[in-house]
Amino acid sequence: MGANKEFLSVVTDHIAEHMSVIKQLNRDELISIITIADTLVNTLKKGGGVFWCGNGGSASDSQHLAAELIGRFKNNRRALKSIALNTDTSVLTCIANDFSYENVFSRQVEALLNRNDVLVAISTSGNSPNLINAIKEAKKIGAATICLLGKGGGQSLNLADHNFIVPSSSTARIQEAHILIGHIVCDLVEKGLGVGQDSI
Repeated sequence: MGANKEFLSVVTDHIAEHMSVIKQLNRDELISIITIADTLVNTLKKGGGVFWCGNGGSASDSQHLAAELIGRFKNNRRALKSIALNTDTSVLTCIANDFSYENVFSRQVEALLNRNDVLVAISTSGNSPNLINAIKEAKKIGAATICLLGKGGGQSLNLADHNFIVPSSSTARIQEAHILIGHIVCDLVEKGLGVGQDSI
């Protein structure tokens, strides 16, 4: 392929667009990241769990962030209860086949969550019916709800207790921002739980 001008331009355009999105985040949006982390900390302190869900790339983000809490982000510590609802293929295909794909997460929320838990739904568009149904089911149970969104929030806007909307309409840039925000939240969770360097 080589480092010709056309391909170099593609690279620099992507990086410039990514940096532009991140630089647009204002103080209120940065504080909302802290609020989201506080919600997770309070959930974990009272013995609850963090449940994640998403489709496609957002499913990968859900698994990634669940793993950061179960394993570790920066410091050795006790494992934290954190589950991605998009990982069990038998459950997903069972629900999709016997009910519908729109119920693949809400059915699991009904089975697994209680009022001490938190659901984090990740969506670039905010319009996925299975995520909307999951949020509604979690709220019915009394669990806390969080949405990481983009493209103005879509139909999920204001459904959850806390929303973070990435100021972009590009799926790639939204996903990049979501994982950055997720990593910041994981760092804040460890700090909020009093986890120090190499603590167990």
